[in-house]
Amino acid sequence: MTEREAFIALNMIEGIGPVKVQALIDALGSPEAVFDPAVNDFREVQGIGEKLSESILAQRCEVDFTGELEHAKSLGVKIITPADADYPPALKSIYDPPLALYVSGSLLPRDKHALGIVGSRKCTYYGQSTADRLAYQLAQTGFTVVSGLARGIDEAAHEGALKGQGRTVAVLGSALDALYPPENTELAERIAKSGAVVSEYPFGRQADRQTFPYRNRIISGLSMGVIVVESGAKSGSLHTVDAAMEQGRSVFAVPGRIDSPASKGTNRLIKNGAKLVDNVADILEEFELLLPPDKLVAPAPEGSARPEVPLSDAEQVLVKALWAEALDVDSLARAAGLPSAKVSALLIGLEMKRVIKILPGRIVELAEDLKG
Repeated sequence: MTEREAFIALNMIEGIGPVKVQALIDALGSPEAVFDPAVNDFREVQGIGEKLSESILAQRCEVDFTGELEHAKSLGVKIITPADADYPPALKSIYDPPLALYVSGSLLPRDKHALGIVGSRKCTYYGQSTADRLAYQLAQTGFTVVSGLARGIDEAAHEGALKGQGRTVAVLGSALDALYPPENTELAERIAKSGAVVSEYPFGRQADRQTFPYRNRIISGLSMGVIVVESGAKSGSLHTVDAAMEQGRSVFAVPGRIDSPASKGTNRLIKNGAKLVDNVADILEEFELLLPPDKLVAPAPEGSARPEVPLSDAEQVLVKALWAEALDVDSLARAAGLPSAKVSALLIGLEMKRVIKILPGRIVELAEDLKG
């Protein structure tokens, strides 16, 4: 048994999680040692009593990690463990990193620049449209949007990122082959084509009241910060906030009406110190120029002292349209042949990169050292 196979097998054993598994590894020296027939008593390991020791001994003889790997291959699913080079570095730093990640789609190095968007399942139109807009704009500026594929705010966040032609990662509270809610199966398939749908649960595991709060630590763990768009006083999204704070992640909250039950949680977060968000610039300024490195590089105009700035194709179109003169946003959209909504999102990223300035009256001009 390899180290990787041992992690997969340990993840399939009921009654132990990442913390107890780490205690076993610390005591025995490796994950493979848990399956060594010569080791027949775990009672001396911290957190492992007699009952759990007996359970582990019984289950380790029955766990079929080979069948799990074969099933994953048949579904086109990749299983990533802490022994693998492509295990997300951000998760390795949390208190209880998942023992295995079942991935449909792909996790990429650029996903280190990720932001979580969470909120209530029973959201209002205001919350839904705000989540959609923020995710769209974040995707346009190069951030990966992480959420939980649940009804409501999560759905809107994933949809917004997809519309922005960016990456989004869905973290499930169930196994990949027991996706919940089932009506989001088609959305999950679209996410997997350009991002990833992930779960730490072995095949067959159904969602329950415990799996959802537990998976929230992965949403925050994958993210540099978590944005709560709409949350009731006791919303499950607040579990993600708790995890984010424990992990040292930034917490943002979108304000809502003071008389709306759907905004009780977010308004309280702001009162307690979460950063208020009423537009995407509030989020971007927290992270300055942390944009994925795989953006295309556009050379500065001849004679400019500015170093090369990473720009996407669409951003280059806008810059070229502004070389002759400053334009208002609507005129710029017409000159570039792009929808106004897309132009507005692109301008946020260009302003953060110090490529353009937005003047009163929504007039857009190039930075001084880029003017012809």
